[in-house]
Parts: sequence; structure tokens; C-alpha cells
Amino acid sequence: MPNKKSDKVNASGPANTPMMTQYLKIKADHPDILLFYRMGDFYELFFDDAKKASNLLNISLTARGKSGGEPIPMAGVPYHAAENYLAKLVKMGESVAICEQIGDPATSKGPVERAVQRIVTPGTVTDEALLEESKDSVLLAITKVKDVYGLASIDITSGQFMIFDAQSDEAFQAELQRIQPAEILYPEQCAFFHLIEKCKGLRRRPQWEFDTDTANLKLNTQFGTKELDGFGINNQAVAIGAAGCVLQYVQETQRTALPHLRKISQYRADESVLMDAATQQNLELTRTLSGSSENTLFAVLNNTSTAMGSRLLQRWLHRPITDKNKLLFRQNTIADVQSHNYSVLQDFLKQIGDVERILARMALRSARPRDFSRLKEALNMLPDLQQWLRDCIPSSQHDTFSMFSADIGEYPKVAELLNSAIIDNPPVVLRDGGVIAEGYSAELDELRALSKGATDFLDRLEVKERERTGIPTLKVNYNRVHGFFIEVSRANSDKIPPEYVRRQTLKNNERYIIPELKAHEDKVLTSQSKALALEKKLYEALFDDIAPELPNLMQSAVALATLDVLTNFAERADTLNLHRPELVDENIINYSEGRHLVVEEVMNSPFIANPLFMDDNTRMLMITGPNMGGKSTYMRQTALIVLLAYVGCYVPAQDVKIGPIDRIFTRIGAADDLASGRSTFMVEMTETANILNNATANSLVLMDEIGRGTSTYDGLSLAWSCAQWLSEKLHAFTLFATHYFELTSLSDSIPTITNVHLSAVEHNDEIRFMHQVQQGAASKSYGLQVAKLAGVPKAVIDSAKRKLAELERLDVVNANNERSHANTSEQSSDSAAKALTSKKHQLTSNKTNETQLSMAFDIQEHWLEQKIKQIDIDDLSPREALALLYQWRKEIK
Repeated sequence: MPNKKSDKVNASGPANTPMMTQYLKIKADHPDILLFYRMGDFYELFFDDAKKASNLLNISLTARGKSGGEPIPMAGVPYHAAENYLAKLVKMGESVAICEQIGDPATSKGPVERAVQRIVTPGTVTDEALLEESKDSVLLAITKVKDVYGLASIDITSGQFMIFDAQSDEAFQAELQRIQPAEILYPEQCAFFHLIEKCKGLRRRPQWEFDTDTANLKLNTQFGTKELDGFGINNQAVAIGAAGCVLQYVQETQRTALPHLRKISQYRADESVLMDAATQQNLELTRTLSGSSENTLFAVLNNTSTAMGSRLLQRWLHRPITDKNKLLFRQNTIADVQSHNYSVLQDFLKQIGDVERILARMALRSARPRDFSRLKEALNMLPDLQQWLRDCIPSSQHDTFSMFSADIGEYPKVAELLNSAIIDNPPVVLRDGGVIAEGYSAELDELRALSKGATDFLDRLEVKERERTGIPTLKVNYNRVHGFFIEVSRANSDKIPPEYVRRQTLKNNERYIIPELKAHEDKVLTSQSKALALEKKLYEALFDDIAPELPNLMQSAVALATLDVLTNFAERADTLNLHRPELVDENIINYSEGRHLVVEEVMNSPFIANPLFMDDNTRMLMITGPNMGGKSTYMRQTALIVLLAYVGCYVPAQDVKIGPIDRIFTRIGAADDLASGRSTFMVEMTETANILNNATANSLVLMDEIGRGTSTYDGLSLAWSCAQWLSEKLHAFTLFATHYFELTSLSDSIPTITNVHLSAVEHNDEIRFMHQVQQGAASKSYGLQVAKLAGVPKAVIDSAKRKLAELERLDVVNANNERSHANTSEQSSDSAAKALTSKKHQLTSNKTNETQLSMAFDIQEHWLEQKIKQIDIDDLSPREALALLYQWRKEIK
């Protein structure tokens, strides 16, 4: 609502014009969103709406009239360009009420009657121009009862209606990351706003809309049911309240029936391989950590033929499934498609297009003429696609083609209707007609003929009038400005009959009208408006004719999108050298020649493939090696291989066997969360705590460099304890990368830990990364060599080398001291902790110890530099130069 003094106005105040009074009454019903108020060829905005739109859209802010003695701020956008401005606002998370003129200006007394015809919001938009074709547009409602979050989502562009409960903050944030909603509805009494305040498209809704009893009634009314049990959902789920709210909001904004919302489904945790928000981000499934859609797993895998297939692929990547029957079906389909010429199938799918969203607009009765044309083209393509599937059935190994053929179906009656009703290339909108094909309606054809002037009538009238008047040059014509007329040259003006009424005088001719021609003109002009009205009526009737088939058509769209994704997987498997994984019941993750698809795609050099083997006897790989050596790549490729296997896709590895996996966790990298007041180390520890509290024996855990954000010994102690907990208490499959070489000794006391390292070769103070995984711990970190590659100044590197030598000598002394206190060769975790404490004490207790060298940087000129500057190279003979080199080498040694 306007909240500044100059914007507080009374809708019925005497200072307001009738038009402004009308505007304010309409605005009062939509206080929290922008109102586009139609005035002629513009949509105008007033008061605070105008100021806001001016800032958001970079349009001029002007004024119109006064209210309360103050100028009324005004901004506007052209009617014909409104979609472009709406698209910008929707992307910013704004909502807009579109107010149109519904009255007749010719008969209106005072302002033309206006009313809001539609409300455009980020989560309910259906117009093609306002949507990203490859991204779901999801409206999400959230509530919370005690410690349980209830979430309900609707994708109005596909009819998907889902609910799910989240049992913790972490699970709730994971769903937000997965869904990436365009708009979020939350209750007035919201205790979790801090978790969503950074999201766009936030809408506060009345508390009663989240009431469970009200929601049950509303949902059963929508689906025509008495109970929701038939949908397999838990009637006690907290999410039921959220579902009632989200449905209420969609009904308010669309202001029409929602026949494509035919069912509601519930996500259950045990049906998916769960990934928290950090894992989804770190694995860069559909967005990189910087927010780009390039160089992601989705970008590499996506070669789908349709936009609906592209959206489905993204949903699959964010929610891998555990149902082995479904996974086996997906794998079998890939194998069947691979054994046939699937490029033909891809061509068919490309011509079918995005029927999912077209059908949603059909259901909402908002489809435009070109939607009908595209649906017609898709249905015309179905027989050819079905024939291809039938031809493949006899040679199919797994009978997947026959299942898709049955699910897709054919719709000859709908196709015949659209072929006869819609022209091939219709205009964008119906406003001026010209959409319904000739021959579809005899009445419309007749009215169109009349509206075009019925040239045969004009020809007959011209012949008749020539004979009657004796004027051989008399012509009967028509133009859009002056209508119908009889044109006679001035030379024949003496032959004009008295019933001829002059309509226009030209230089050499006179134009006349006669009663017979005037009657025809009235009939023609009336026929134009009648033809347009009839065409709109016929167009609206098409929605009713198609409505009975919408449920089956939408099921076909789902099958077509699924076939598109699996055909895409087949093509990607051939192109990217992917192999079929085996999902087994035993606890194992095993593969050879494993690769990271995204890294491989962006590399200019060949990718070095590596194996991995983990089972009940090897639950943790302790990974050491240099920075840039490939530790993180090796860990992430394992997670992606497991994820793809549970998506049903072939994977970038060979000889793959993967056992039951319930969750994937990653603790890779961190950054300050300044807005929430959390340091890098706090973020790291929060993610670590989530893993340690929720991982199970069937979880895959990636832990990268735990403990870096604090002191050396605090970090080492934390890393040591985390590794112990994961191995001994949780028994999770864990890839644990570290630079704390002390952790490699854990394999001595915990038999399920195996040391591996990423190899590197050092030569003359230079390093070459081999990117090969080998057994055993790394011999060193090569940190100084990597620092040198990064361009750290030579003086800093030299100083670090001296300090490193000093610390290594100190380690030898400490090691000797520790051995003198050891009573057994097998070191327990308690003795390890004592050793760490002893080492820390020796480094810090005696600050005057001669081994505590200064870290001052040697930035003065080297003696060799001085000597080189002092000699005259041009005066040196080759023998003298060689002698100097031998001398300097001796001095350096």
C-alpha cells in the first residue's frame, strides 16, 4: 500500500477525478503488487507503484493531475511492449495485476469500466515470453509445525503438484536448493524467515490458508475426491497445510479452473538419494559455485531434443532415486535406444517440441494461436514416431519401446480437429482474427466474404449502373477510409441520376453513394465485427473440444519427456564413452577408469582416469598428495559416478559396481557467510556437524581438508577425530582428503582405512602433477613448489624453505622424544593426542630456544648478483667464463 504522506489518498475523496477514484478502488484489492492500469495504448502506474516501476524498469517518472493537493506520480509502458517489461519484473521477483478495459467506450458514462483480468507472478506465470524454457517455474508454500517443515510445490506450467516434509533445517535448505522456487509463500507467523529472507518472490499469506482442515477440503474439491488416501499421501503430513495455501494462491491468480492439476504426490526420503544444499552446490549439478550454468554436470549431459526433456533432466539430477525397478527400466531403455538409429527418434522429438507447457496453457485457457498450431504439428508427428517405435519393438531386448508406445498414444480426432480449425501460420494473438482456417465454419466463411467486400456483388452493381446511366467509365470501388462508392468522371456529371448522393469530390472525378450500395456497406461493416466475434467464439470452443483429452495428452507429454531424456542418455553414452553401471545389494563402490565428466570436457589435454575400490573391508580412503594434484577431482568424480548411477544414466567409468546408497555428503571448500555472521571455519564446522549427525553406513561422504580454518593442532585434532568417527562409529563410505600426514597413521589402528595418494614428480625444484591415484601415503605436500607456480616472490619461497628445514629438524628431535616415551609399537588414539600436545608444547614453551628462527624475509641482494654486476662480460674469454661458473658453483655448495 502507498505509505508516504503524499501517496495516502481516499478513493472516494472529493479531490479525486472519477478515473482516479476507479483506479484507487481497484488498487485497494491488490495492495502488495504492481497494478498495470490500461489507458489507451499504455499501461499506467500511479503513486508508489509508479516510483517503484520507474526504478526497476528504468522508465520515466512523470505526474498526472493532483491528489490531496500534491502531483500524482505516474509511469507507463506501451501496451504492445508490455510482455518485455513483465518479463523483467518477473525475473526480479515482482508480481503484477493486469487491469484491462472491459466496458464499451462508446456507451460508457464516465470512466470506461475496468477490471483485473490476470495476475502475473513469478511462480504462476505461464506466458511463453515470460518463462525460461529449460527451467522449471515452481511456486512453493512453506509452513512449520513444531520442528517439522511442510512444503508444497506447484509447477503450473506442467501440472506437477508435490508435497514433502522436512525434519530439520538442513533438510529444508536442501529442498530449497533442489527446487530453486520462483516464488515462495510463507505464513504471517513465520519463525523461519531467516532461512528464506535472501530468496526472491517472497509472499506473506494469511495464517488460515495453512490450516490443515481447510486444506483437506480445498484439495478434495479440486480433485473431486472425498479423501486423499488414493494419492498415497500421508494425511497427517505437515505439508498438507502448505498444499492448501499454494492451491488457494494459484486459484486467486489464475481466476479460472485448473483441470491439469489432477493429482497430488508426496516425496519420501527413502525414495531418493538425499543431498543437502552444500552437496548440491559443491557438485555443481546445474549451477557452478559462481552461479553460472556453464561447466556443470547438466551442461555436459544435456543434449535433449525438447525443453520439457531438459527440465526433466535437471529434476532427475537433483533427486536421484533408489527404486531399482525404475533404474533398471531407464538403463534398459538406454540400451535399446543405443541399438537403433536414435538420430531419427531425436528428429521426431525436436518437431514435437514443448507440448507439456502448451497443454498447461490449454488447460488454463490462456493458449495463443501459435500454441494450437504447435500442438497440431506435434500430434501430426505422433504417427511417424509411433511407427518408428513399432518397427523397433521386434529387435528390442527389453521391450521398452512397446511401453513408451502405449504411454504416448495417438490422438487422431484432436489432430483432425486442429488441422481443420487452425491455419498453418497463425498470428501471435487472436485480436484481429485470421486464425480459424477457411472451410471450418460456413457461417464464418460467409461473413468473411462479406467483410472483404463481396467483389461479385460490386461487379454486378457496376455493370448494372453503367447500363442504367449510360456511363461506360463508371466504377464501383472501396477503400478503408471512405468505404464503398461509385466513381464518375466530371465529364459525365450531366448523366448522374438524382438518387446519387455525392460522397467525395476529386480533381477530375466525383464519388457517390446510392441506397443499394449503402445497404451493402452497412452489411459488410457489420459482417466484419460479426466475423471477429464468431471467430473468437469458435476459438474458445476449441478449448472445450480438447478438454476431455487433456489428461491423456498430459500423460503423453510426460512419456515423451522421459523418452527424450533417456534417448539423450543413449547419445551421451556413445559420445562421452559412458558405461552401464551394475547396482548390487552388497556394500561396495567399485570402478575402473573413472573420469570427471565436466573437468574432462573443459581440459585441453587428455584426462587421467583412475580406479576406486571400497567395500566392508575398506570404508575410508585417506587421500594425500599435492595441491592441484587432483584430490578434489577424484573425490567429486566418485560422487558424480554414484549419483549418475542412481539417476539411471550410464557413467564415466568401467566395471562399475555400486551398492545401496542413501545419501551423498560433501564437505569441500567454504567461504565466509558474512550476512549470517559466520566465518569460513564456522561454515566448515556446520557442514561437518551435519555430516557427522546424519551420515549412515550406506552414505557416501566426501571430506576435503577438514580443520584448515583454525590453528594447526586444533585442525589436526578435529580432522583426526572426524576420521575416527566416520570409520568406527558411522562406517560410512568416506573419501577423506588431507594435508595432515599424521592422519595416514590411522590406517595402522583402523583396518578399514586405506591410504592412497595422487602422484607427482619433482625435478630440479619443479613439480609435475601425474594425477594418478596410487596406494600408500604421499611423501610430501609440494606446497612450496605449488606456491612457486602461483608466482609467489622468490624471497618468500626462499624464506619458507629455511623455515621448513628448521621445522623438519625439530620434528626429528620431537620424534626421538616421543619414541622414548612409547611402550608399544601400536599407537592408540590417546597416545596420538598426547604426542600432538607434546609437539605443541615444545614449539611454544621456550621462546628463547635457539631453534626458533626468525621468519624475516631475505630481500637483500644476493652475493652472486653482486659479482655478476661487477664483471664485464664482453672482456671475458670463454675459458675465464667457464672458470667463474665452476668457482661460483663451488661457493654455492
